[in-house]
Amino acid sequence: MFIETPKAQVSKSKEDTFNFLNELSNFKQLMPENISKFEVLSENRFLFALKGMPEIVLEKKEQTPFNKLILGAASEKLPFTLTADIIELEDDKSEVVLSFSGDFNAMMAMMIKTPITNFINTLSTNLEKI
Repeated sequence: MFIETPKAQVSKSKEDTFNFLNELSNFKQLMPENISKFEVLSENRFLFALKGMPEIVLEKKEQTPFNKLILGAASEKLPFTLTADIIELEDDKSEVVLSFSGDFNAMMAMMIKTPITNFINTLSTNLEKI
């Protein structure tokens, strides 16, 4: 399953945008209003839960400074990644595309596609406000 957000325009340089996303505590600002829990577990991991959903632990999997940050599920039960691709538009403006990629059976994919799409679209929309 692959879901990609529309491009989000951020009023920060590519470097500042990357540094913002690389500091996992900043994800709290991007979360939807229905977040019920958010906790930074380490410099490379954080946990969050949305009301009515199980807790999810995300960890940094890979990064290319100022261009890309890949977070992935810490649990093997739900293997997925959340990737932020950062493109420079101007010195103080960048663009971010968030993409979700997961390996799920058809039934699971059908159940989570809409909530995941809404979730990453909210992250993207909130990113434009930072």
